[in-house]
Amino acid sequence: MSACLLGKRVRYDGRSLSVDDQLVEQWRSEGRIVSVCPEVEAGMSIPRAPAEIRGGDGDSVLNGKAAVIETNGTEVTAEFLSGASVALELCRKFDIEIAVLAEFSPSCGSSHIYDGSFSGQKSAGMGVTSALLRRHGVRVFSQHEIGDANKALHSASSAQ
Repeated sequence: MSACLLGKRVRYDGRSLSVDDQLVEQWRSEGRIVSVCPEVEAGMSIPRAPAEIRGGDGDSVLNGKAAVIETNGTEVTAEFLSGASVALELCRKFDIEIAVLAEFSPSCGSSHIYDGSFSGQKSAGMGVTSALLRRHGVRVFSQHEIGDANKALHSASSAQ
């Protein structure tokens, strides 16, 4: 689960994006949550310049056809790829099949991200971490889909 959703102040602006949800509290009490912030895992600072994907989405970044750029023009694609790899390794280490990640993030967005223009416009697409996890069979949900993630979690658990 995205660390910012768990109240950790790891976002680019030094804030969190806490979700207050009974299912998350249940998962926490059951020891089901592994917390990750791909950008922090890649060594990026808190706070840090806002970043967006220019030229596509996370799949495009993984394919080498798009880049992650900060507002100041610095390319941080390598850091985003590194953070995504850490998240994937955590999924492998803990046998994670379901992830809940922060929507609109250039790392964690699962269905929508900012469009790369730094204008506040959003477009359909996923972040780098979401794209990499999905390529490796992890089902990714946003913080707005916790109920769906819980259903997927329980159907995965009952299938084992």
